[in-house]
Amino acid sequence: MSRIGKLPIAVPAGVDVTIDGRTVVVKGPKGTLTHTVVAPIDIAKGEDGVLNVTRPNDERQSKALHGLSRTLVANMITGVTQGYVKKLEISGVGYRVIAKGSNLEFSLGYSHPILVEAPEGITFKVETPTRFSVEGIDNQKVGEVAAKIRKLRKPDPYKAKGVKYEGEVIRRKVGKAGK
Repeated sequence: MSRIGKLPIAVPAGVDVTIDGRTVVVKGPKGTLTHTVVAPIDIAKGEDGVLNVTRPNDERQSKALHGLSRTLVANMITGVTQGYVKKLEISGVGYRVIAKGSNLEFSLGYSHPILVEAPEGITFKVETPTRFSVEGIDNQKVGEVAAKIRKLRKPDPYKAKGVKYEGEVIRRKVGKAGK
């Protein structure tokens, strides 16, 4: 049995989980998330406010989907209670970010500023002109938006200029030797 999939999911107080066929709806203090569970996997509410994820057989695909489904539902519960945050940093001369309402405007060395609009369910917080964060209740959406912003100007390996995740280590390369 999947080691992750067989673990029960604890539902904290203040979180309401509704299971309707294959659809799981999680409501909490920060919002509501919905997920449709893939066919061979079943989710059932147990006693003491615990969710159990089961699979019908030991086929390879069922084993893979078992742990995945359990983790996705657990992430939904974490999202509606605590939320998710990805912090990013900008390094480079003249590189900066400005909050424009709910959107972000980046100056990343191009001839024009880049405007990034906040998708539904995502908020941006600018701490300094070189540090900001992406916040939301959906882990996948937060990571996707952060990755798209990082892709605007990836850190180069020679001077490490660009947008990077907080704590990310950029492998530096040595420049060519002069004469």
